[in-house]
Amino acid sequence: MTEERHTRKEAVALSYEPFSAGAPKVVAKGKGKIAENILEKAKANNIPIQEDPSLVEILGQLNVNESIPEELYKAVSEVFAYIYQIDREHGAKRKMKV
Repeated sequence: MTEERHTRKEAVALSYEPFSAGAPKVVAKGKGKIAENILEKAKANNIPIQEDPSLVEILGQLNVNESIPEELYKAVSEVFAYIYQIDREHGAKRKMKV
């Protein structure tokens, strides 16, 4: 997720283990050059990026390795649903090329 503020980017990376009992966690966050590095690594690893300035602002207040609070479950689940959909679409395209 990214946000631009006066051309200064902000990014927060989340991780979720679907078969664990834990909530998604913030695994990286940063502003400016750090945010750009996070986005570059995501792109290089084909990790989907979703822009949601409000959510980035809230998640940016969390510490790295901190689980998201229960109040954010719905918003974050929508992000993961979006990513799941993108992954399914890309998987279908890959199968069609074989």
